[in-house]
Amino acid sequence: MYYLVILIVNHLEKVPEVLAKWESLGIMGITILESTGHGKLKRAGLLDNIPLLISLESLEELQEIHHRTLFSVVDDEKMVDKMIVAAQEVIGNIEDEHTGFLFVLPVLRAIGLQKPKSKTSLEDSEEKTP
Repeated sequence: MYYLVILIVNHLEKVPEVLAKWESLGIMGITILESTGHGKLKRAGLLDNIPLLISLESLEELQEIHHRTLFSVVDDEKMVDKMIVAAQEVIGNIEDEHTGFLFVLPVLRAIGLQKPKSKTSLEDSEEKTP
């Protein structure tokens, strides 16, 4: 079975280290999106002031309250557990406020998911190349 791991990181400066740890686990594909939570906007007093078309001035205000949302699909529940541990090593206990939010969803199908190549398969492909 495949799993979609979604991690919302509150502190932008911690994202590169989370990415490095996940890559060290062998995670091949990680998608990164800028995101902002409803609660953050509300606390910042910007919720009612968000125009349909955002001006440069509004963008500058919003940049201070952005998060990053990381997505990755993996095919092993043990890998999900390792990803959670690695993320918490960087951002702290996810149960604590203002660290982040993580959830996992089952994926019914995954088409085009890249598998890490083993050392043996890399050597085999090099032998076949003229």
